[in-house]
Amino acid sequence: MVKKGKAKADQPTQASAVAGKDAIKDAGKGKKGSKNEPATPAVPAAAPPKPTVKQIIGGSSWTGKLPVNLLSEYCQKQKWERPEYDTRKTPEGFSVWVTLSAKDPKTQQFTKLDPFKIPATHKHLLLRDTALEAKHAAATYALFRVCSMQNKHTVLPPDHKSLWKDFQALKKEDLKEGKVWMYDADPFKALQERQDAKAAAEKKRKEIEQAKAKAKEMPGAAGLVLMSNSNGDKRSTFDPMKGWATAPKVEMGRQIRVQLEGLLRSGISWNPHGVRMQNSQKESIVVDLAKLGFRKSHVVEAVNHCKDREETLEWLLVHVPEDDLPRWAMPESYSAGVSFGSTSLKREGIIKSLSETGYSVELCTRILDDNDGDESKAAEALQGLLNASSAIKNNQTSDTDDFLDMGSPQEQWNDEVSSLEAMYGEGFRRDSTDSISIRLEAVKNAQNGQKGEVETYLQVRKSSSYPKHLIIAIIAKLPSYIKLSVVRQALAYMEESLRDEPMKIYLVMDWIQQNINGIIENPGNLVDISAVSSAASESRPQEQRRGGRRLRQPRPIQWRPDPINREKWLQSQESSSRQNMLAKREKLPAWQMREQIVNTVCENHVTIISGETGSGKSTQSVQFILDDLYSKGLGGCVNMIVTQPRRISALGLADRVAEERCSRVGEEVGYAIRGESRQSKDTRITFVTTGVLLRRLQTSGGRVDDVIASLADVSHIIIDEVHERSLDTDFLLNLIREVMRMKKDMLKLILMSATLDAATFRGYFASEGLSVGSVEIEGRTFPVDEYYLDDVIRMTGFSVETPDTGFISDDSMGKIIQKLGHRINYNLIAEAVKAIDYELSYEKKTGGILIFLPGVGEINHACNYLRSMSSLHVLPLHASLETREQKRVFSSPPHGKRKVVIATNIAETSITIDDIVVVIDSGKVKETSFDASTNMRKLEETWASRAACKQRRGRAGRVQEGRCFKLYTERLEQQMAERPEPEIRRVPLEQLCLSVRAMGMRDVAKFLGRSPTPPEAKAIEGAIKLLRRMGALDGDELTAMGQQLAMLPADLRCGKLMVFGAIFGCLDDCVTIAAILSTRSPFISPQEKREESRQARLRFSSGNGDLITDLEAFREWDGMMKDRLPQRQIRSFCDENFLSYQTLTDISNTRSQYYEALIEIGIASRPRASEAAATPSRNVQLIRALIASAFTPQIARIQYPDKKYASSMSGAMELDPEAKSIKYFNQDNGRVFVHPSSTVFDSQGFSGNASYMSYFSIISTSKIFIRDLTPFNVFTLLLFSGPIELDTLGRGLLVDGWLRLRGWARIGVLVARLRGMVDDLIAQKVENPGLDLGNEAVIKLVIKLIELNGLDM
Repeated sequence: MVKKGKAKADQPTQASAVAGKDAIKDAGKGKKGSKNEPATPAVPAAAPPKPTVKQIIGGSSWTGKLPVNLLSEYCQKQKWERPEYDTRKTPEGFSVWVTLSAKDPKTQQFTKLDPFKIPATHKHLLLRDTALEAKHAAATYALFRVCSMQNKHTVLPPDHKSLWKDFQALKKEDLKEGKVWMYDADPFKALQERQDAKAAAEKKRKEIEQAKAKAKEMPGAAGLVLMSNSNGDKRSTFDPMKGWATAPKVEMGRQIRVQLEGLLRSGISWNPHGVRMQNSQKESIVVDLAKLGFRKSHVVEAVNHCKDREETLEWLLVHVPEDDLPRWAMPESYSAGVSFGSTSLKREGIIKSLSETGYSVELCTRILDDNDGDESKAAEALQGLLNASSAIKNNQTSDTDDFLDMGSPQEQWNDEVSSLEAMYGEGFRRDSTDSISIRLEAVKNAQNGQKGEVETYLQVRKSSSYPKHLIIAIIAKLPSYIKLSVVRQALAYMEESLRDEPMKIYLVMDWIQQNINGIIENPGNLVDISAVSSAASESRPQEQRRGGRRLRQPRPIQWRPDPINREKWLQSQESSSRQNMLAKREKLPAWQMREQIVNTVCENHVTIISGETGSGKSTQSVQFILDDLYSKGLGGCVNMIVTQPRRISALGLADRVAEERCSRVGEEVGYAIRGESRQSKDTRITFVTTGVLLRRLQTSGGRVDDVIASLADVSHIIIDEVHERSLDTDFLLNLIREVMRMKKDMLKLILMSATLDAATFRGYFASEGLSVGSVEIEGRTFPVDEYYLDDVIRMTGFSVETPDTGFISDDSMGKIIQKLGHRINYNLIAEAVKAIDYELSYEKKTGGILIFLPGVGEINHACNYLRSMSSLHVLPLHASLETREQKRVFSSPPHGKRKVVIATNIAETSITIDDIVVVIDSGKVKETSFDASTNMRKLEETWASRAACKQRRGRAGRVQEGRCFKLYTERLEQQMAERPEPEIRRVPLEQLCLSVRAMGMRDVAKFLGRSPTPPEAKAIEGAIKLLRRMGALDGDELTAMGQQLAMLPADLRCGKLMVFGAIFGCLDDCVTIAAILSTRSPFISPQEKREESRQARLRFSSGNGDLITDLEAFREWDGMMKDRLPQRQIRSFCDENFLSYQTLTDISNTRSQYYEALIEIGIASRPRASEAAATPSRNVQLIRALIASAFTPQIARIQYPDKKYASSMSGAMELDPEAKSIKYFNQDNGRVFVHPSSTVFDSQGFSGNASYMSYFSIISTSKIFIRDLTPFNVFTLLLFSGPIELDTLGRGLLVDGWLRLRGWARIGVLVARLRGMVDDLIAQKVENPGLDLGNEAVIKLVIKLIELNGLDM
């Protein structure tokens, strides 16, 4: 019974405590009394003062609040109901339970908690002699339950304060037992969470039960149940079906499987590189696979043919007949000897009869059809195949006249059969006029360890060459390969010992009876009979084809003086234009160092030229060297290659140097960048991007000797901007050092750096015995005044509430800077530009302003802010701009306007804008970083290095005194890194590792360890692993695909796409897509018209992904160009569809370059005019598959939501899922998201049974986004996407280590072997570029598998 607080206080507690009773009664009326005294006879006039509740509970001196009051106040504060007290009397005393309740203000739902009961072991803490005391003790416990994290004990009476400590000890014990919820500050929320968790657990339990129910229907279910139950009472959470029950199902139609197995019979490649396993490894595999249910003898045989465990498993699944495979390796609903889909019962019966003798069902079907349904002829043909596979040769040329004349073959057959019938009695039976069966006695059971005997018959058929030959077979419930082994050995015995016997059936029967059990014990090798017992086993080995064409190498330089050439040069020096140009060049600081530069280059193998911005090192040094050689008559022998990190700098320097040489670009001075080249036989200086030179070296043949030969016609290699430490630059330095180590004097190497860090490179080359010289050139920069963030704030008065004060205190400045934070503030930039423009105008200076920002998005934002100022001519500058747009920054601004260039770090050193007098430096840069542990590439905004900021500052002092405004504090500048981290330590290394391996370096890590700054070992390991997943490496060996990828001037993924395009007959589309990926999407998306541009792109989309959409747009533009339509019409088409004409042109140029590279390495041949005009038909499903193959392992799994249906007139209709309900997952990051710019962003489903999505790039910003997407189906995954592993529990296949497929294990093996045949075709294509693979059975079958997703129709 629950009693209210006052009622309980008014009740007497014990009959013997009369004074206490009176005191409590009076206390209930609110009267005060003195301390309780011992009981005395009741004399009203002399009664002592009655004690109050506060005195009873807290003691005589207590003036604070009591536990009941504190609990009530706390409940009121939390907006809970008043506590309820349930008082109970026990033999030990009084105890009280407290119950809390509350009403949800939103739902008005009333929740009542269970009473706060203390454990029985601690109930003595709450037992009291009176109900009042018990009530306050219970209130203290309730208060502790909801306030244990607070210091409430400080306001409790002394006795209850000590009680609080006892409760704390109790809490520790409860927490150890996992009862954290008991002490939650919000017990109502804790109760709801526990109820939710209980409901979730119940839901999970039901899901597991459903999964187990599904699992029972799958092969290997018994193994799964065994694994589940083996954990006993350990409460294991192991769920063997987790991830499998919902995995896509892979099925292969019977007809297409028969076709594939027949194709593989012509020759499967096992262990093509001849890898030999260690004995310990072989023994481990034998033990492991024997445990999985394979016969030990089979595994022992397999390890001698294979290179590793996975290949051994595949070998067994191909060679072991289906009826002897472990249960997990069987297809669902397997039934031995039964063919499927037959329409003729007679034919079905014959096939069953033939296959019972051990031959595979598919082989029996094919042979029977080849023999027009004649069972006897089919049986004879099958035996002929068995003979051929085991190298037993029947002498068909022998004449039957050698036999005794015992009558016709039919008469002899009748006589022999009659004798056997009389001899064997009940053990004999006639199957037909030309077939008999004789029972064999005491034959052991060989079915997977089963004991006892098995009923066995020897079947004998009359052959077409009887009595010379017999057709024999074993009919029994024995494994196929044992039955065929018995037949094979019996045929060998007949050939050797019974060749001239006219009646040999009895003799054969007797030999088999004596030897069959021995053969069962030791049946021999699988390979002897697998060609007829297994549908996919090879009938003959295929020879491997490897190797490629040797490329023509340039002729070495012959250093012979040419007086005529010298005279021409001298005459050109006298021209007025040349003299005027020389006068300008003489003003550069580098001119003063020309003799030192020339001498240092002549005297050393390697020269390091350091010079600050404006010194003229990039334009003058090469000319000094060339002119010196001209003066010696050797100018005609010179071939200088000057590398630049960026296209714009290669083009700009070529223009500038050609102008100083008074010639046109493409004559004495030329350039070569990706997709574009201007050179001639007279070119002496060629400016190239670093990547172009690297590709030339890599495509030279693959070995270091080939690289040396390819550089035979190069006199000097000049590597500019070496201080930037790009990946290509570091690899080039490593490679050139290797070349010069082997052949020191073949060329001169000049390194040019904008910073004075020559010591790093000096030691790097000197360590190999090369002489290294250095030259330092002083810069020609004018003084530059520096201003930091606080100066900019004072100058602009930015973010100052009362700017009239004229002075900002340090405290105020600190607050303003803190408020600005580290983000780029575009208002501050605008105010700074406005103030600078006003000041320059006041000083009547006309120079421009250069603003450094980290990325394209920031540049666009800043341009929008500044274009509102009419006095400014605002221009963006970044690598993504078309070349024409980039060159606008060099032109003068319109009259009356000031030029403002907003640039990325491209303007630090690569180019020079002469009229810049002010620099505004945000101090930020965007760099690509790579985390090898997560395989994630990130484009992160970070602080630039001090060296980079120094370069930016120098851009303000090129033509006159300048100013640099830094949007960061001086203190922050001191915290910046001194120099940027070399790119080799922050980007993926797979392309670099493949290039190194293709050049003959087996130890890739060792070679890269010799780089100026070696990469992390983890990054190299990850790159090698990725190359294996891509199919470029097989173990440590280069595949045919890998050999080609290493020589193509393209990203590995683009290269793989083009190689497959050549193999599968869709080269043009694949090369175009590769060119798009190497350039950029032709679609443009202006900030103010983003939705319009997106709709324009969608007009070219047909649901096949982003790249095929871009391909469609390019093809339409390309068709217009080929039709020679007017330029105005073509440009109008581009404008209407938000296409960049220049980008489309760049894609076309890159495509042409790729074609040349493919022709050079032998993958493509130069098309004839008639072929060029023809437009091949397009197979979109195939192109989708090849894109996915190229991007492996960049794959995301598509997870569709549960299906929903709507009622219609014709019944329930499945609804398309909402785009946002479709989820995507990849291996490394879990859930990923489609980038909003993608054409599939709003897709509600995908054609072609797509279950996966390939992506070209992944980037982490607010979420992890995938871009450049293409959907594809299950068989594309199987054919092209990473290694296939077989799940030995029969659940299915595991592709690329994480993608699950439910299906028969042998499907995975068949597809894996088919992949090897495709690799062989790549090698054949390289050897013979003109080879047309369009009619190749392998190619046709792969295309069929992709188009039909493995089904027959």
